[in-house]
Amino acid sequence: MSAILNLSIDLSKVDKGRLVDGKYLNTQIFVNDDTRYGNNVSMAYSQSKEERESKVQKQYIANGRVVFTDGNIKVAEKEVENVVKTQETSSDLPF
Repeated sequence: MSAILNLSIDLSKVDKGRLVDGKYLNTQIFVNDDTRYGNNVSMAYSQSKEERESKVQKQYIANGRVVFTDGNIKVAEKEVENVVKTQETSSDLPF
């Protein structure tokens, strides 16, 4: 699976209040089959659960187009790390 998307972000539309830790902007990217003006990719702010439930309109901040795809775009699956916590013991503890 591979694809290349070109996006142009309108920085004047970026609400600095949406930045996480002052530097991260959570967004969603949409790839559509239909095109408008040669663009079939758009980007909007990620919405909170409350915004989605209240049907708040998405705020789009970028648009673009797919420039390459192998035709096999799949849903990415999160890798799960198997973390095993070990308990350290010491014989010099008073209890």
